[in-house]
Amino acid sequence: MALAAGVYRGSTLDQQDGFIHFSTAGQAAETALRHFKDQPGLVVLAVDSGRLGGGLKWEPSRGGALFPHLYGDLATDLVLEVWSAPLDSDGVPRLPDLTP
Repeated sequence: MALAAGVYRGSTLDQQDGFIHFSTAGQAAETALRHFKDQPGLVVLAVDSGRLGGGLKWEPSRGGALFPHLYGDLATDLVLEVWSAPLDSDGVPRLPDLTP
């Protein structure tokens, strides 16, 4: 649906919070465990944060760490790569190697 529209407007949670939640490569595994356990059909998107403009804000969250939040829609042409995140036997999404 987002691909056809050319824009991703965020999940239900994103829309409630008023921004699209992002995680850095180093934060993604814990985010997957905490927020996406037992949710099949997930994908991981790689986005160049430098191309998101002024809508991207780095704000304290889990443990005071700074997390990227996008205030606005994500244009799908800014997505560099998409990976499947199948669930392991414990229901935790298996992420690809995200090291840059």
